[in-house]
Amino acid sequence: MVGSWRFRLVQMPVHAKRAIVAVCDVALISVALAGALLVLGRALWPVSADTAILFGVAVAVAVPVLGALRLYHAIIRFIGAEMLADVLRGTALVAVTVALPAYLLNPGSPREAFALGLVFWTFASFLLGGARLLMRAVIIGTNGKGQPVAIYGAGEAGRRLVAAAANNHELRPVLFIDDDPKLHGRMVAGIPVASPDDLQPLLSRYQIGRVLLALPSATRHRRRQILAGLEALAVQVQTVPDIGDLVTGKAQLDELRDVSVADILGRDPVAPNEKLLDYCIRGKSVMVTGAGGSIGSELCRQIVELGATRLVLFERSELALYRIEAELRARLHERNLEVDLVALLGSVHHRNRVRQVVRAFGVQTIYHAAAYKHVPIVEFNMAEGVHNNVIGTWYTAQAAAEAGVETFVLISTDKAVWPVNVMGATKRLAELVLQGMAGRDGGTRFCMVRFGNVLESSGSVVPLFREQIARGGPVTVTHPDVIRYFMTIPEAAQLVLQAGAMGNGGDVFVLDMGQPVRIADLARRMIQLMGLVVRDDENPQGDVAIVYTGLRPGEKLYEELLIGDNVAATEHPKILRAYEVSLAWPKVHAALEQLLVAANNGDCGEIQRLLLEVVDGYKPTSGQIEDLTWQRRPSTLQAVKSQIGAA
Repeated sequence: MVGSWRFRLVQMPVHAKRAIVAVCDVALISVALAGALLVLGRALWPVSADTAILFGVAVAVAVPVLGALRLYHAIIRFIGAEMLADVLRGTALVAVTVALPAYLLNPGSPREAFALGLVFWTFASFLLGGARLLMRAVIIGTNGKGQPVAIYGAGEAGRRLVAAAANNHELRPVLFIDDDPKLHGRMVAGIPVASPDDLQPLLSRYQIGRVLLALPSATRHRRRQILAGLEALAVQVQTVPDIGDLVTGKAQLDELRDVSVADILGRDPVAPNEKLLDYCIRGKSVMVTGAGGSIGSELCRQIVELGATRLVLFERSELALYRIEAELRARLHERNLEVDLVALLGSVHHRNRVRQVVRAFGVQTIYHAAAYKHVPIVEFNMAEGVHNNVIGTWYTAQAAAEAGVETFVLISTDKAVWPVNVMGATKRLAELVLQGMAGRDGGTRFCMVRFGNVLESSGSVVPLFREQIARGGPVTVTHPDVIRYFMTIPEAAQLVLQAGAMGNGGDVFVLDMGQPVRIADLARRMIQLMGLVVRDDENPQGDVAIVYTGLRPGEKLYEELLIGDNVAATEHPKILRAYEVSLAWPKVHAALEQLLVAANNGDCGEIQRLLLEVVDGYKPTSGQIEDLTWQRRPSTLQAVKSQIGAA
């Protein structure tokens, strides 16, 4: 009952809350004046004319004076020392207005008027300040049934989180953790503050099962340090949104989230070079292929914010196109952005469709993100992988050159370096296509940007691990020693936009991915930060097991970003320019023509032969072609040949 009453009070309209507080203030001011008169030996009954005047003045000036100090605009849940100081100032002004008529009514006793004002001010300050603190305690108090939680960070965000918890009966803040030694042992918002070094025994004492990070402005590096200290404590860790999301309005302070993997990795993004961001976008018609994918959609989000006059969304998936178009149109409306948004269905396989789109909409910049990227899937669908990743890139680049597109940027991958799988080989061949076309005379600048895995992308291990942990495991890791580079999707897209501005023609840009991450360690940390224990030989009673399934077809233990070591810095600290061997266009073109025939025929043997011949360093890990259709080739290949003969 108390909890529901408290909830109804918090949910009342603002004007109703202010009216209640004002009425209470009038009543308390009257009580304070009555008490002061009694202390000074003045009778309250029968009511004299002088007494009535004093009460009338006190009641008349109290609400206007306190309102002028904005005491009725303060949120009771968040009151602090500033509010109490305003109460002292407000009651002092009311006391003066009461003492003045008291003197005028009895000019012969100035000391009595001064004493009345002083005693009245003391009582009024105590009553009004105490009432507000009591109401705050009632609002943010708990019924003792919520889960005990600790809040890391006793600053403004932490105090607001305590207040927000009053509306959430599942949480009961019982402890603050803060790095500031000046706060240790003190009370903030009625909750004790402790040192991080003392957290482990306090978790047991208060039966805390969850820690909430109230550090919205902390860097990712600092968050990583804090998370590293919390990993071994078997508590679930959640966080308030970071300061960027709070400033832009993407999130509210009381929205709790599971700790992001970006926080676990601890990479602090570098501030963008605004000049580089603008160069290929502002005032231009821009096209993104694969606009509904993980990278493509993020490129679109950033492009509409950078002053493009037109954005052409080119996507083969109807559902993906619908979603990104709807999201972008809402963003344009909310932020009053004027961008001609064009959503088009189409595949980069279809040469004429791509040509028509590029010409019809006067495209000046193309970001080519359309690709099949899931290693095992491409391995099992070899011909389609070649069609999409190689032939599609060729057709799109050719359309760009014919239409006089200014800049063409290919989104590449670290798997293109010394590839051991079809996906990597096709992406490396796509790079060779652009390098070969850049060597010809033409007005289009072709460049490519190579980077590793992006967090939360489709097919990424991160959402897979999160889902497996939620189901109780096991978490599947291919190999104990497999490592990968990671970057957030927004950071990768931002760097792609900047790299495209620096291309001269045929450039291979490599993004600085930081330190590689051991996937098994990532899985372990995600389990622990969900408040669970890894089940292994040391902890057979643990919650979630990690199971090693073995490398899948086409996978290797580690990825590289460079072919060779000839690399140079650029004007952006996170973008490097690689100088690598390329092939002359005639050789690339001849290989493309043969590859197109082989892909159309589903001849995976010929496809593999051509990839081995053209892509330097391609060494398939499997001793056989993994394409599922090819493995049933006796009947399939005969049918294909029969159709060709009949034609």
